[in-house]
Amino acid sequence: MGSVKDLEVIRRPTREEMGIGRFHFSDRYSVFDWGEMPDLIDGKGAALCLMGAYCFERLEGKGIRTHYRGLVDSNGRVVRFDELERPTNVMEFDLVNVYKPRAYIEGGRLKYDYGIFTPSLRNFLIPLEIMYRNGLPEGSSILKRLERGLLTLEELGLDHYPRAGERLPKPIFDVSTKLEEGDRYLSWEEAQRISGLTDGELEEVKGLLLRIDETITEMAEGAGLVNEDGKVELAFDPQRELMVVDVVGTLDECRFTYDGLHVSKEMARAYYRGTEWAREVEEAKRRAAAEGIRDWRGLVGRGPPKLDPRLRRIISQVYMSAANLLTRRAMFDVPKLPDILREYGECGLGEK
Repeated sequence: MGSVKDLEVIRRPTREEMGIGRFHFSDRYSVFDWGEMPDLIDGKGAALCLMGAYCFERLEGKGIRTHYRGLVDSNGRVVRFDELERPTNVMEFDLVNVYKPRAYIEGGRLKYDYGIFTPSLRNFLIPLEIMYRNGLPEGSSILKRLERGLLTLEELGLDHYPRAGERLPKPIFDVSTKLEEGDRYLSWEEAQRISGLTDGELEEVKGLLLRIDETITEMAEGAGLVNEDGKVELAFDPQRELMVVDVVGTLDECRFTYDGLHVSKEMARAYYRGTEWAREVEEAKRRAAAEGIRDWRGLVGRGPPKLDPRLRRIISQVYMSAANLLTRRAMFDVPKLPDILREYGECGLGEK
């Protein structure tokens, strides 16, 4: 069980062979790595499932390998997206091993041993979250890291200090940990070292990321959306060949905008960003990192509030309407996206 989707294991992987798994996409949502939030967003799970399936099939059409096997319809059949008669929230895929780095405390700080990840390891999830960035919308972590001195303009390949909403002349590739207690941004040198990638594999990862970005950008443009940034997870199959895993091209994995308005999970993040709970979360993460505390959530003195009911309905409609647009099939009976976003802009619930 994850924070937003549940894993069903049909057949377990071995060291030499992939297994078979199924994602059951739920209507749960998560922000700031908190985990399950206190309410649900209707239709979100099925919308994410269909967007992800459509994107996987587009990637495969471009010769990009993925772990996707198909969608599970209401009769239990595994089908392609165009064979689906009504929405489903279940996706079947090839399952690889997930090896977690060993956590330990040294000098009062929490550290991780990645020794298991070597160039000879096969059939496993690469322990990295890899990101492409085509723009810097409001709320982008790049802007925050620049402000705090954690990044330089030189590292980003920029000749000026960027402003929120700026489009980049070429994509920036970013990388963080995936299997630690909290995500930690990395240099590409450290990412290569901890994951056991060879020089050739690292270049292959970056080339693959660009092709994925281009494919999702095409999908977004066809829906009238701007593909600002997105995250990708990769794995090695039993022959140590790269493939795209988890899910890609959805409103949870990508940050899309429409006429400057967010069309993604950022809508929920924006609502929570100004709350006392979010401030406690940020302070808890800083304290945990400084003091070597594994469970930063235990340092937060309150739980997250629920979404405003009107905003929850709007976000629900955005997920389903965006799925209709991105997949080019009207699978959900909801208003047009511009009309939903007009109400979102008028309701004043984007920020607290």
